[in-house]
Amino acid sequence: MDKAVDILSSLWATSGFYMIVSDWRQVVMILIAILLLYLGLVKKFEPLLLIGIAFGMLLTNLPGSNLYHPELWDAYISTDPNTQIGIAEVFHEGGLLDILYIGVKSGLYPSLIFLGVGAMTDFGPLLANPKSLLLGAAAQFGIFAAFMMAGCIFGFAPNVAASIGIIGGADGPTAIWLTSQLAPDYLAPIAIAAYSYMALIPLIQPPLMRLMTTKKEREVKMEQLRPVSKRQKIMFPIVVTIFVVLLLPSVAPLLGCLMLGNLFRESGLTDRLSDTAQNALMNIVTIFLSISVGATAVYYRFLTPDTLFIIVLGLIAFEFATFGGLLLGKIMYKLSGGKINPLIGSAGVSAVPMAARVSQLEGAKANPSNFLLMHAMGPNVAGVIGSAVAAGFMLAIFG
Repeated sequence: MDKAVDILSSLWATSGFYMIVSDWRQVVMILIAILLLYLGLVKKFEPLLLIGIAFGMLLTNLPGSNLYHPELWDAYISTDPNTQIGIAEVFHEGGLLDILYIGVKSGLYPSLIFLGVGAMTDFGPLLANPKSLLLGAAAQFGIFAAFMMAGCIFGFAPNVAASIGIIGGADGPTAIWLTSQLAPDYLAPIAIAAYSYMALIPLIQPPLMRLMTTKKEREVKMEQLRPVSKRQKIMFPIVVTIFVVLLLPSVAPLLGCLMLGNLFRESGLTDRLSDTAQNALMNIVTIFLSISVGATAVYYRFLTPDTLFIIVLGLIAFEFATFGGLLLGKIMYKLSGGKINPLIGSAGVSAVPMAARVSQLEGAKANPSNFLLMHAMGPNVAGVIGSAVAAGFMLAIFG
């Protein structure tokens, strides 16, 4: 009888139910994970990534699971030779999510996501109207505005402020890529903020769009875009890769994969590769990326005032990004003699194609015969390039 009691006592002492009462923050994190699962499953907020992130968060905060060990990664990036460990020790000592996280830390997953994004992206609207590139660049104002606020007002270190600022690019993989290099301890809140606000673009952008533009401006109908030749579409990813990577070598992993994926799409000779990049590979990498990012939301690192500040700064970054695009859109409206609808400027954020659809919806509300979608896709895909370039710039400066 005593032996049975000892066995039961031992089982209880090693169970997660016993360990979970040792720190209330674990319970809070489990509840937050359940809330995020609800948002992904029921409210359909970026479900392809948010469900995986939330489940990774759930797994890492269930006591006793031993799937992810932040202390291993602290030792891995340590500059002290007495405490530093190599990747072999991570494989030997780590759990399942530690091994999957290697793809995040190395930048592999975000780069492969960009390969798939490139295979899905049509740069035709941008080539048909090169001025769209300026609108995509203007929308990156949100990145630098949030960076300045994070550093100067909230007191974040420059590398952390840069990672927070990149939320304004409205590009989840880019935010993950940069944060994993510059501020890995903040990866979970930055990724969650980025994807949550991307899902909320239809709610975030329209009030500012209506505030900054007049009804007359929103009613403007734009001329049909010129046709773009196949040769131009093939040359574009090659020329952009050469120019941008020579200018900013640190952006090579993201931009190189983006343009390679687009070349697969446009060449007409690699349909199988394009299909794989868009579907099978994209789906596999999305699973690994989302659950790995969620795993970094360990309760004693996530439940801090900094997380709340990041959520606030993320929203500010999105608003400033929309503001920057709309402001240049209004300037282009004036310079063109009223031929450019400034609403397309808000699509300069990198959330493809959601931001372009919001521009279309707002334009159609002002003028039911308005069709801005293809015009907005130009700044939208330019924003993908712009956010990657901004991230490469930040990495070159603070990496």
